[in-house]
This record gives sequence, structure tokens and C-alpha cells, in this order.
Amino acid sequence: MSVLLNHINELKVAEAFTKQAEIFDQLYGDDKVVQYKRKRVRDHILKYAKEKGSMLELNCGTGEDAIFFAQKGFQVHATDISSGMLDVLKRKVKGSVYENRITTELCSFTELEMLSGRRAFDYLYSNLGGLNCTADLNKVLESLGDLVREGGVITLVIISKFCLWEFLLMFKGKFTTAFRRILSANGRAAQVEGKNFRCWYYNPSFLRKSLKDKFDLIDLEGLCTIVPPSYIYNFADKYPKGFQLMINTEERLKNKWPWNRTGDYFIISFRRK
Repeated sequence: MSVLLNHINELKVAEAFTKQAEIFDQLYGDDKVVQYKRKRVRDHILKYAKEKGSMLELNCGTGEDAIFFAQKGFQVHATDISSGMLDVLKRKVKGSVYENRITTELCSFTELEMLSGRRAFDYLYSNLGGLNCTADLNKVLESLGDLVREGGVITLVIISKFCLWEFLLMFKGKFTTAFRRILSANGRAAQVEGKNFRCWYYNPSFLRKSLKDKFDLIDLEGLCTIVPPSYIYNFADKYPKGFQLMINTEERLKNKWPWNRTGDYFIISFRRK
């Protein structure tokens, strides 16, 4: 994808999520699968984060994770391409006891060389597939080395190229959905609040290859491999016992092959050499 087309796509993403910013928490805040996903990612990060260290967040959205880590004593520089999302975050923290632990900046993750808060952080993370909104993920990954101190960690949550839940839809005759990620070399159309843009899917091997010169892989977990994706609406409310059983099963299998790479997402962490 050309630089110009990728830039146009980013502008569409920014417009879409700015339009959704005011209702984003209302839409997803009480969703039990979304809550499960956030807890999984936060628990994963806390395993490796240096106590009260500095963090850089890419695509912070309305700041739910930034606020969580600020409450834990971390200093978070939260960035996003959507001005609307950042406005919501700034309103949330204004006047709070952790306001001085969160700074914000409007910046695309494909232009991190422009980051005014640029320095070496103890930790860098990006949650829930924000990085899938670019065809140029390799450029993003190449820019991360200078943003993390030696021994520091990055954790990225990526929408995977192969999703077991979607693949199984083949047996219900839904072949387009079953193979939409696998056959998505040129990206797939997405829509938020009536705004159209494209997203791309990636395998863990792509990230590992791109980061191998400066980072060592330290952890890989599947996310929503057994637990259903959040777009399967109300599953957790309709089947609470089944949902809890799925959570318990995924907890046991999350690091094991092939479950660590066949979920709706994967959580992958690297340590800076």
C-alpha cells in the first residue's frame, strides 16, 4: 500500500473513532468479554512492568488502560490519532489524583519520530488491535527500538490472521467470514460510525521477524481462542457458567501451541536487547 493511501486510511480511522469517542465507553464498558480482554492484557503487562516505571501507550482510545496503570503508580504518555478520543481521556483525568501521571499527545503510530514526548520508556504497549489499522506495521515496529530502554518491554495486542472461532464458521456455510482474514493480503473493509476504512491482520511470526534485531520474544498468548469474540453479542450474559468454563479453559491453554496463535487476538511481548 502506498504511503499516500496509508495516510488517507489513517485519516479515515481518526475520523471514525473521533466520531465514536463520546459513546465508546457506553458501547463497550459493560461488555463482559471486553472486560475479560482488558483484564487479560493488564495482567500480562503487570507481569513484566517495572514498578512505577514510565509507559508509552499507542492508540490509547478513551484512556481506560492509561488510567488503570496510572492508578497503579506508573507514569503514562498516552498517544492516539483521534483527537476525540484524547479529549475524552483528558476530561476523565482532569482534577483527579492521578492527573499528573498521565500526559497525552496526538500522534500516529506510523509517525513516532514526530513524538514530542520522545524518550526511552520502561514499557511500551498497544491494546486491542489498534495497530491493525495500518498496512505499514513493519515501519511501526522498526521505530520502537529507540522508544524503549535496554531491558525494557513492549506488549502488543494484535488481531490475528487466523481466528479459530471464525474458521469454524466454515461448517455453517459462512465461507466468506471463515476465510476473510486468511485471504486479506490487501486488507479488509471495516466501518465505525458509518465511516469506512481498512484494517490488516498479522501473524506472530511477522512481528518476531520484524523485531528480532533489537528485541527478544518473551511471551505469546492467545486471546479469545476459547472465549468467544466480543462481537458474539450477549454470550456471557446468556451462558454465564459456560462463559466462566471457557475463561478457565483459556487460562490453561493461552500459552500453548496452537492456542497461543489462533485467537481473535494474540498478546505478544518482547524485551529490548
